[in-house]
Amino acid sequence: MVFREKAQILDADDMRRAVIRIAHEILERNHGIDRVALVGIQRRGVTLAREVQDAIEEIESRKVPLGILDITFYRDDLSTLGPAPRVGQTDLPFDLNDTVVVLVDDVLFTGRTARAALNELMDFGRARAIQLAVLVDRGHRELPIRADYVGKNVPTSKKEVIKVMVEDFDGIRRVALGEIEEGA
Repeated sequence: MVFREKAQILDADDMRRAVIRIAHEILERNHGIDRVALVGIQRRGVTLAREVQDAIEEIESRKVPLGILDITFYRDDLSTLGPAPRVGQTDLPFDLNDTVVVLVDDVLFTGRTARAALNELMDFGRARAIQLAVLVDRGHRELPIRADYVGKNVPTSKKEVIKVMVEDFDGIRRVALGEIEEGA
C-alpha cells in the first residue's frame, strides 16, 4: 500500500502555530495549568503532546506533567492488527485522580482511538475531567466523541487519508491529504 498525496494541509510553520494556539486554548479554558496534565497517544500524539508541553512552558514558565498512553490492547479492532501488533509504552508519571487530563492525538476520525484512550485512562484513576486535543479533525465520527481543541478541521471523504508527519518518525513536519493505493 502506498500513500498518494493530493494536497498539503499544513506545513511546519502551520503546525507550530496550531500547537501554540492549542496551548493557549488549554490555558484559557483551565485557567492556567494547576492540576492539568497532558497525555499523548502513541505514536504521533506523544510528539504533539511534547510540543504542546513546550509551548505551555514558554507561556507559563512552568512545565505541565506529560504522560504517554499506548492504546493497543484497548482497541476494538485488535484482532485485525495481525499476530504481533506494535505495542508501545504507557507511562503516566502523575496521579490521575482530581487531574484535568488533556489527551493529545494527531488525527480525530471515527472516535475509536479516543474511546480506547478513555477506557485505558479509567484503569489508572478518576480524572477530574478529560479533554481532547487533536492537530486535525477530519470528521466521519462513528462514536459520540468531539475534540475540545482542534488545530485544523479538514473535511474529507472516507476514502481519503490524513497523514501527519513529524520529525521523530518521518524526518519532516507537515500534514498531507491523500489516498492509499492498493498494490502500488
